[in-house]
Amino acid sequence: MPTIPVAEDARRSASGQLHHIGLLRFSGPDAGAFLQGQVSNDTRRLSGHETLLAAYCTPQGRVISLLRLLPHSSGIIALLPRDVLSRTLQGLRKFVLRAKVDIADVSEQWSVIGQYGAEALRAAGLPIPGDVPIPGGVPSPGDVKGYVEEAGLGVGRVAEGSGRYWLIGPAAALAARGFAGGGQDALTVERDWRLSDIRAGLPQVYAASSELFTPQMLNLDLIDGISFTKGCYTGQEIVARTQHLGRIKRRMFRLALPPGDWAVGQALRLVDGRAGRLTEVASEGGEFAALAVLNIEPGAADGEAAPHEAVAARELPLPYSMLASAGPDR
Repeated sequence: MPTIPVAEDARRSASGQLHHIGLLRFSGPDAGAFLQGQVSNDTRRLSGHETLLAAYCTPQGRVISLLRLLPHSSGIIALLPRDVLSRTLQGLRKFVLRAKVDIADVSEQWSVIGQYGAEALRAAGLPIPGDVPIPGGVPSPGDVKGYVEEAGLGVGRVAEGSGRYWLIGPAAALAARGFAGGGQDALTVERDWRLSDIRAGLPQVYAASSELFTPQMLNLDLIDGISFTKGCYTGQEIVARTQHLGRIKRRMFRLALPPGDWAVGQALRLVDGRAGRLTEVASEGGEFAALAVLNIEPGAADGEAAPHEAVAARELPLPYSMLASAGPDR
């Protein structure tokens, strides 16, 4: 499993409630098994107090949404953008059938805080992933993520070395610990969080980009978002065939864009001939930081019509190798 060594400056990034992120809760005795048959990662790893990145796909292997799964004591909590939450909820409910699982949108009762640095968490009396032993065992050196919980408030580490944490729980309980979510401008908090994701090369899928990409186009095979040994899930046949045949023609790259009206899902063509679509964008100084899925070789991206005018973008390095494997499945 690759490490993403991205240092975050808590003094310059705004912590606070991530209003653009919603929460789904999967509860009941079959919750884990149900998700195992629906998403790209191995949900059995949640029992080891990890957080998981996973794709929920169409049968054709196109990503509907990306879920950040946290093993809360009340059920598995999925974090995802609000604008794809309803579609994800409705799609997953069609597959419940006789499974003993309840899927609920708890976005109005719960909050998710994006927290830079551990100091405020410790000051509120909350545990920090990595600071305390995982119940039932000791984390192995290969663990890069962690999840801990105190009195119903969950803390999940985004990635090893990032210094960023998700803090989830009932809104009233978070407010009682000093995390009311109103101390920072909501748009600033969202911008800073999305900018940090861009720097870390962490993809996201919104309504404007839903069903446009396969998991490998979003680099999920490089950042531990796919299990190739867990068995069947929706879209698994296409995802596995793409991996084993080596036919990955498009990848997600990190770019610096000039000033403009940029938006997720927007098509673009670079001066070197590569073309594709934006998956994430955030203002940074006088420029825009972005992630974009581009064809690896110059030319139109798999038949998509590329804009005639080329963009003078700068490609920036990702904090992981494009040649890296996803690491051993556990």
